[in-house]
Order: sequence, then C-alpha cells, then structure tokens
Amino acid sequence: MAVATLASRAAGFVRLVVLASALGLGSRLLDSYNVANTLPNAVYELVVGGAMASVVVPLLARAAISEPDDGVVYAQRLLSLMVYGLGAVTVVAMVSAPWLVEVYTPGFTGEQRELAVVFSRFFLPQILFYGVSATAGAVLNIRGRFAAPMWAPLVNSLVVIAVGLAYLVIGGATSIASMTPAHLLLLAVGTTAGVFAQMALVVWVLARSGFALRPRLDPRGIGIRRISRLGGWVLVSVVAAQVLLAAATRAASISGPGGISAYQSGFAVFQMPFAVIALSVMTAMLPRLSRHAARLDHRQITEDLSRGVRLAVVALAPIAAAMLVLGPQIATLLFAYGRSSPPAIALLGAVVAAFGVALVPFTGYMILQRGFYALQDTKTPALITTGVTVIGVAGCLAATWLLPRADIVIGIPLAYAGAYTTGLIAAAAILRRRLGRIDGHRLLRTHAQVAVAAGIAGSCGAVAAYALTPLIDSGFSAALITLSAAGVVGTTVYVAVARLVRLTELQQLVATTLAGIRPS
Repeated sequence: MAVATLASRAAGFVRLVVLASALGLGSRLLDSYNVANTLPNAVYELVVGGAMASVVVPLLARAAISEPDDGVVYAQRLLSLMVYGLGAVTVVAMVSAPWLVEVYTPGFTGEQRELAVVFSRFFLPQILFYGVSATAGAVLNIRGRFAAPMWAPLVNSLVVIAVGLAYLVIGGATSIASMTPAHLLLLAVGTTAGVFAQMALVVWVLARSGFALRPRLDPRGIGIRRISRLGGWVLVSVVAAQVLLAAATRAASISGPGGISAYQSGFAVFQMPFAVIALSVMTAMLPRLSRHAARLDHRQITEDLSRGVRLAVVALAPIAAAMLVLGPQIATLLFAYGRSSPPAIALLGAVVAAFGVALVPFTGYMILQRGFYALQDTKTPALITTGVTVIGVAGCLAATWLLPRADIVIGIPLAYAGAYTTGLIAAAAILRRRLGRIDGHRLLRTHAQVAVAAGIAGSCGAVAAYALTPLIDSGFSAALITLSAAGVVGTTVYVAVARLVRLTELQQLVATTLAGIRPS
C-alpha cells in the first residue's frame, strides 16, 4: 500500500508539472484554472472531508460488527446520503460559483475571474465524485479491501496528465484572449473526467466485492446527529485550515500574474518530502500511540512522540536547507518545461526557498497533533489549529501590506513558518502539561545538533553552487549539475558533522529505513 501511496503522489506531482508546461507557468490562464480547481476540494473538505476518517469510518466499522447484515444496509444508506447531500451541495456551489471565485481572487482581472467561473462550473461536480469515492473506499476498507482506494487517485492523475499532454500537442492557448471553446472543453471536461474515473474505479471494485449498490431513500438509522456531534471539533480544524488556504490564495492573487501558480507549485514541492518521510513516520507511530493511550501509559506516549519528531527532523532538516539554498535550481529542474516562462520559474524558486523555512516546524507540529488524537482529544488540536490560522492569516495580510506586490507570494511561506512554529510550541507546552513531560531536553539537544549540521551543510552547498555559477550556463543542465554537486557536498558534510556532534538519531533513521526495505 505504501507503493500505491507513493505512486499516486508522484503522479499527482507530474500532473502539476504537465499542466504548468501546457498552460504556461506564469500565465493568467493557469492561475484561473488552478483557482477553479481548488474550489471543489475546498467545498468537499468543508462539508464532509474532515469527518470521513475520524467519524464515518469508525461508524461503518461499528455497524459491520453490531448489525446482523454486517452493516450492509447502514453502508447503503450512508452512500445514498452522500449522493443526495453532496448532489445538493454541488448544485448550490455551481450557482454560487461567481461568489466562490471572488473569495479567492481579489487580485484577478475581470477576464481572469470570468474564466475561473466558467472552469469552476465544470469542476464543481467533482464534489459529488470525491464524496462517493471516499465513502465507497471507506466501505471497501471495512470489508478488508484496500488496494482500489489507494490506487484510484493515480487513475485521476493519469487522465489529467493525458489531457495536459493532448493540450500541449494540439497547441492549446496560453493566454485567455486566444483560448477557443475546444481548448476550454478539453481542459474543463478532461479534468473532471479524471475525478470521475477515480470514483468509477472505486465503485466498480466495491460492486465486484459483492456489495449491492442499492439506493436507500430513507436516511434514518445512519445517526446524522451522532456524526455531527463527533465531527464538530474536526470541522473546526478543517474550517480553520481552509480559511488559511483562502487567505494565502487571496494574497497570491494580489502578487500578480503567476502568483497563485507559484504558491500552489511551491506548496506542492514543500509537501513532497513531508508526504514521503513525515507521513511514513506518523503512519507507523499512530497505532503504537493509540495502544499506549488506551493503557494510559504516558511515558511511552512521550517516548513515541519524541522519537517521531526527532527522526523526522533529522531526515527533513537537510532537505529544508537544500530548498532554502537551491530553490531556483529545484524550480528549474522540476518546472522549466514547455511554455513556462523564465520569470515565473525564478519567482517559483524564491517561493520554494521560502517554504524551506517552514518545513521543519510544520512537520513537528503535525506529529505532535497525533498525540492529541491518540488521547481521543479533537478539541485541543482544533483550538491550536485555529490559533495557527489566525497567525497565518495575519502573516499573509502583513505580506500584502509590507512587501512589494511581486514579492507578496514569497511572504506567504514565511507566514506559514511563523504560524506553524507557534503551533508547534503551543502543542508541545499543552502535551507537556497533559503528559507530565515531553522529553524536552532530548528534543532541544537534537534540534540544536541538527541546526548545526544542517546549517554547515547548507552553507557548504551554497558555496559549491556559487562556485559553479560562472562555469556553467543557465537552464536545465546547469540546474541539474549545480543541484547534484551541491547535493553531494551538502549530504557529505551533513553526515560528517552529524557524526562529530554525535547525532545518534541519524544512525537510528538509517537503521529504520534499511529495516523497512530489507526483504523479509
């Protein structure tokens, strides 16, 4: 299943690169497309997405155990409710499309906003497709079938990659003025077709498993009140996260053409190491945390949280340093294809570098959040997330007021860094009071050792990159050579300094990684 997750995430990133190449990173067209494609995800998360894993899945599991039919009727009613409810939400969202677009795009021209509204009316049916896909996937998981829900996002990405390549081959427009109805339909229908294919695969596998896809008109017995009550604090967290996303997108739109795409592409680069490394740590850690919490073993909870944070920081700090020092080269290597403009690549490089500042505090904050969930506390992380959002929104507003217009989008990751650093400190303080200790001395020592090692490694990498600059041309090859040389230098120095300062977590990380890939 880890392979499926990694493949889906990799394909999702390739999809982003292909679309940027086809529509032109830095173009107003790509900004309009990206904003419109953000809306169905945002609405879906607000309505049901946050409650899916924390509320709906446990209720399905309980019904499978307690109901005489193994919860089949309950699952049919829940799936029917999703279709009816999200169908209605989709209609309302499509009617409200102009106002939804307005929320995210104060810096758009009228032409951009109009195109975003047209795109969004094609994209908003994805709300229903996401909901049915997630619910059908949850039913499959309860029935012991995990492959289809894990691989389905890959199908979505492959469809959209094909659409982007087709758009590039036919010479699709990169400006709004020259876009034809055929170009618009290819992008709009093709993008939504990807989400439909994702849903269709999961529903087809569910039907093949023997589950009867029978609509139920009567929702009684689902426990809507219970779902609402259990999901209340989860909803607060989701709303807070979406408010921060909206504030960041609004600030990026004010930054000018290409601002939104630079923000979203930089955020995707920022998320990749977190998804591959930190999520793996959290996935392995959460079952142990839950067992220790059930036994009220606070000492072991503290040990698990401390180890998770320390291993993640040791792994991600050099990546954060590389992003900070080599942001322009990373942006060139990943996005300098097709119709992407050099100024847009340069802007993205600065955004990637700024996101490097946020990577370590964001990771520590997310890991400590799992401590509260293991203690079955959704209220405290919701309140902390609300505080993080307030600080993040204030940072985005400060960027729009204090920075030159073109640099506003670079200030957004710095706002994230400040917000998540505050959230990390708050979460650690509250967990310390809740658990009695948080292994603070070891955490501080490891962070100090990592800061020294990553700082020296980053500086050496920067020197290597600077030394190569006059010797090679600009462009893809130069970025690859610089990134490779600086990466080798930085990695060697990081390992050497880590050994000198006795950073034992690095050895633990290597041993854990080798144990995970060694054939059994």
